[in-house]
Amino acid sequence: MFDEPDRPRWDTDGKDWPHRAASRFVEAGGLRWHVQEFGAPGAPVLLLLHGTGAATHSWRGLAPVLARHFRVVAPDLPGHGFTDPLPAGTLSLPGMAKAVAALVAALGVTPTLAAGHSAGAAVLARMCLDGSVAPRLLVAFNGALAPLPGAASLLFPSMARLLFLNPFTPRIFAWTADRAAVRRLIEGTGSRLDPEGLDLYRRLFAKAGHVRGALGMMANWDLDRLHRDLARLGTRTLLIVGGDDKAIAPDTAFTLAKRLPDARVALIRGLGHLAHEENPERVAAVLLEEAEAAGVAEAPRGVAPGDTPV
Repeated sequence: MFDEPDRPRWDTDGKDWPHRAASRFVEAGGLRWHVQEFGAPGAPVLLLLHGTGAATHSWRGLAPVLARHFRVVAPDLPGHGFTDPLPAGTLSLPGMAKAVAALVAALGVTPTLAAGHSAGAAVLARMCLDGSVAPRLLVAFNGALAPLPGAASLLFPSMARLLFLNPFTPRIFAWTADRAAVRRLIEGTGSRLDPEGLDLYRRLFAKAGHVRGALGMMANWDLDRLHRDLARLGTRTLLIVGGDDKAIAPDTAFTLAKRLPDARVALIRGLGHLAHEENPERVAAVLLEEAEAAGVAEAPRGVAPGDTPV
């Protein structure tokens, strides 16, 4: 078993990857990145960043919908999917933000809108604060923008660090990542995915290198500084929240919005942490409503029933 490829391989694991025709590989910041692009080259650029443990497959439903209005640029984050991992010394939120900034510079794009899921939203917020991107609208899908409550803020990264440092942990996890285990993991976040979505996560989690990338990201994730800095985030921000999210409490977004200079919350009832995968059309409608208000894109007026903008 130890002779099996450690990381997902494009020539085998990627041969039927969602939207493979939209994929290309880019050298930036010392890494080889897997990037997918959708939409017309002259449209406003939308940068999409997935969350911990995911990859570009996370946008398989949402990206084509948003591509009707934007040029969508969606990379695999370092250590995830088909993108090279970061060196150990740069495995941090600022390190990840710097790496993505290098990619954006190499692509020669200027994001008008930036959207990220969970930890991907934290990377984008850090980039906005550091000035490496200046979108007119920042969108967080169930964003991980605040420290976990209580002792969990200390225990969670410490436990992830111990698992990351054990060289056998990623392989053990990969060996046990069958469909039933992945379904339990996803449903534990409050989301329910179709068989294709579950199978894509199973394929990624079966690769020890991908698991190592996710653990490394969590092990070095210090949200305290980001949370303090958010008070000076001048970017217009939309916090899209799945009402059934069990990974990040929906109430967190409402508390966070009070700290941000220009933020609104859109609560989408009946969806969990992976709301954008469960119902991409519904999530896209909420995003486009705010994009229209920000003058970034034209979109149909009105919010879907059950979705509550604040």
